Amino acid sequence: MKTRTAQEIWETALGELQLQVSKANYRTWLEKTRGLSYQDNLLILGVPNTFIAEYLNKNLRSLVEKTLIGILQRDVQVRFTVDNPGRNFEAQPAAQVSNMPILPTVVAASAPLTRLNPKYTFDSFVVSSCNRLAYAAAMGAADKPGLSSYNPLYIYGGVGLGKTHLLNALGNSACQQGMRVILVSAEQFTNEFVNSIRERRTEDFRSKYRNTDMLLIDDIQFISGKEQTEESFFHIFNELRDADRQIALTSNCPPHSIPMIEDRLRSRLEWGLSAGIQAPDFETRLAILADKAGKEGVKLAPDVLEFIAEHIKQNIRELEGSLNRVVAYAKLLRTVVTPELAGEALQDISSRQPKALPSPTLLLDTVADYFNMDMQDLKSPKRDKQTSYARHIAMYLMREQTDFSLSHIGRELGGRQPISVSQSHKKISLDMISDPAVKQTINEIQQKMAANKSASHA
Repeated sequence: MKTRTAQEIWETALGELQLQVSKANYRTWLEKTRGLSYQDNLLILGVPNTFIAEYLNKNLRSLVEKTLIGILQRDVQVRFTVDNPGRNFEAQPAAQVSNMPILPTVVAASAPLTRLNPKYTFDSFVVSSCNRLAYAAAMGAADKPGLSSYNPLYIYGGVGLGKTHLLNALGNSACQQGMRVILVSAEQFTNEFVNSIRERRTEDFRSKYRNTDMLLIDDIQFISGKEQTEESFFHIFNELRDADRQIALTSNCPPHSIPMIEDRLRSRLEWGLSAGIQAPDFETRLAILADKAGKEGVKLAPDVLEFIAEHIKQNIRELEGSLNRVVAYAKLLRTVVTPELAGEALQDISSRQPKALPSPTLLLDTVADYFNMDMQDLKSPKRDKQTSYARHIAMYLMREQTDFSLSHIGRELGGRQPISVSQSHKKISLDMISDPAVKQTINEIQQKMAANKSASHA
């Protein structure tokens, strides 16, 4: 019986592993590996870089070894090492490699400076109208990193809408290309900078960030008001961009809305491409749930997915977490998942969800009453200062507290164009930051609206 080579063994294992992991995971972590040597029940596998070696060693080792044991019918251990093309690892039968030295295990400390989540890839991102621009921009930066059109790439939006997912997807793509990647939060960046000053290692700090191929910073707004940190980031930014190194950042607001940030840094953040992500609409929420259920191998009836999508509206993380909770709840009770069961599982979560305004009529009526005018004035062509301001407020509130599209809001306000709604929302958002009185007005209208809503149900 012919002895199989390490590569032949590994190709057989890959065939089985391809059926056990998602397509995205297979392409990212296993597709470019190969069998290097096999002796004494130890299979050495070559991988493209230390990042992949570290991930496989930590996350897929047990699955790989279990698969190999099933194939070879004996205990097998695997070791991942960076495949050095200069080294002649002929895929020889075990009997012919008895004198081949065992390669050392990859040391984690030699891995690229990443904090990437391997689950966050472009393939696992659900694209819709609410995030299509941000997705396309991240893909563009991944395809041509450092290109001025995407450098810096600035993605902004609310909590849990997919900003961090895209940042990680960009980093994972770069790592596959052999690039050096750093992903940190603005808080981590600040802490590292402060510690480098305290320990007199500022040169090490600068060297680390200036020598990377791609710098990814999450929640960049948190460096605002920290003068020394801003100064350090400003110079790192300039050096990386001048060297055509890719920079990508996320924030909860566009650059012009970040408070207490230096104008020169603000202008740098606006150099490349800014892309916003909006809260997902019902169809997008449903697609996200269906995608996650499919990847988890969970079969749920459409009415169950629709129930969850209808009740969890604002946050994708909470949306996915709710799906996990419903499935776990059903397993605990050993019963099938129904909309009623999902309602039981999500009872306390649903009660915490921000309540969408019951109708545009209530919203417009409350705004008009606050400004001592008729609701029809808000829909009219009137352009006097008070009416225009009240109309801006109404557009802002409807955009913030409902799932209505820009077009829908425009129709409710007398047939205004979507661009007018967007500009009004932007204006009030900025005014709330610079003028406490505007923020107080919004809060008072929201309180009045809640009281009106309660009264209507009394």
